[in-house]
Amino acid sequence: MAESLERIDVKLSPAPDQRIPLMKSRRGRRRGDTWVVSVFVIIQIGVFIATMLVNDCWTNSHGDCLIQTLGRFSFQPLPENPLLGPSQSKLDEMGALRWSLLIEQHQTWRLLTFPFLHGGLFHLLLNLCSVVYVGVRLEREFGPIRIGTIYALSAFVGALVASLFLQNTPAVGASGALYGLLGTLLSELVWNWKFHTNKISAIATLVFVFLCNFVLGFLPYVDNFASIGGFMSGFLLGSVFLLSPQLQSVAPNKGGLIEYGVKSYIKLKLKQKLDRPVLRIVSLILFGLLLAGCLVAVLHGININSYCTWCPYVDCIPFTSWHCKDTEASCETMVSNAQLTMTCIGNGNFRVFPFTNISRARMNDLCNLIC
Repeated sequence: MAESLERIDVKLSPAPDQRIPLMKSRRGRRRGDTWVVSVFVIIQIGVFIATMLVNDCWTNSHGDCLIQTLGRFSFQPLPENPLLGPSQSKLDEMGALRWSLLIEQHQTWRLLTFPFLHGGLFHLLLNLCSVVYVGVRLEREFGPIRIGTIYALSAFVGALVASLFLQNTPAVGASGALYGLLGTLLSELVWNWKFHTNKISAIATLVFVFLCNFVLGFLPYVDNFASIGGFMSGFLLGSVFLLSPQLQSVAPNKGGLIEYGVKSYIKLKLKQKLDRPVLRIVSLILFGLLLAGCLVAVLHGININSYCTWCPYVDCIPFTSWHCKDTEASCETMVSNAQLTMTCIGNGNFRVFPFTNISRARMNDLCNLIC
């Protein structure tokens, strides 16, 4: 053992930019691969394109769209969707979560589509940039299998947690998987704290990405409870899977999101086989309880908002164009001279539209907008 450590010192000493040789997995794969994050990013971009195709604002909203030059891909007006995205009815159609659809109509398949949906272009860009920035670095350090597993499980647990706080407006939860990666990063920082050489940079990155995406969640459709659930899941799964990093090429003089010094590398190599099994087991049990508890609560139709009056404000900040109350909009409609007049029964607001041939789902969208 002493000779082995001495040989490592000799190899690393000649030059300050000398790198620890890239290690290979048991199957010969270089640990710089990042294909899992790339696949999830491509899938989510594809789903958003499909959502905008289905939305077809130019046709379904009779040209009342934002950036009309995009034609079929144009966005709903900002008062309807401030994130530059589709209408409520089309989010429902694509698989968003809504209390009446998930619990009353038992459409449990939405738990699987919910993590792949974005509320709009702003949500898509911020979310995927954050996933690439954090996910690629984690995948390089710990391999695609572990990070892919954490990503998928965090997304599903995020969907379950979000289901416990649903209202009768569509909710999307692509941020749940991102927060799973952030929780994973935090667990890696906590349990391997003394081996990091750039602690402040890693903490600053974590806090910045966390806050930016959470603030976006106060806008309509983006579900912050999915983010909270994903974060808890990611932390616990990170404690199970990431206590022994699969160290790759590390330059001692180069900063990064996850960086180990040369001496820390040697210590981690010696430590990999004595890796806190009790902590792993406890974390795995806690994750299992979180998953099972949320699943049972969702299947029994529990809504925590019924017991927590302030909980909706974790996910929403009232504004002139929307509110945070879970009230069902109801409108009175009148058709005359090729015009449609809709009046909100709740507040008396009305609006006249120069068309009458619209679907029932689109009428509900307009009613929600007026009310």
